[in-house]
Amino acid sequence: MEVSVDTEGLDALVRALRAEEDGKELRKELARNMRDALKPAVADAKAAVMAVTANSTASPALRAGVARKIRPEVKLGGKWSGARVKAKKTPNIRGFANAAKRLQQAAGWRTQSWGRGWRVQHGKVDWFDRAMQPVAPQARRAVLDAMESMARRIRSRAG
Repeated sequence: MEVSVDTEGLDALVRALRAEEDGKELRKELARNMRDALKPAVADAKAAVMAVTANSTASPALRAGVARKIRPEVKLGGKWSGARVKAKKTPNIRGFANAAKRLQQAAGWRTQSWGRGWRVQHGKVDWFDRAMQPVAPQARRAVLDAMESMARRIRSRAG
């Protein structure tokens, strides 16, 4: 689930930041504030993946590896501007690059059981979406507040 805000407003804010003398520092501060606004959603997503039942004790741990890859992402400018919580790929976790995606699917994923052929393993359906659902309005509001705060700051400088 992606938490997004009004992209036209964010694009206008980024243009205003570029016009400022210390726009680069202001952009960094805006991005930092937006990432901080998403931290509660990241914590909920990490808790949700750790609540998925473990079917094995194989190493490295799948749930902990996926939890480490959940991050807030902010991009200002380019083709896409916005803020979101993203579960990145996990290529070093037992060669299972799409672990976050597969753990969420009802269909599960195929894994080899030594001596018994292939089997289908299931995670917890919609663990990421369910974790984001209750915090999405607060995260959206916090991101908008960070944007509005920066806009007020720029407006007060302009006079």
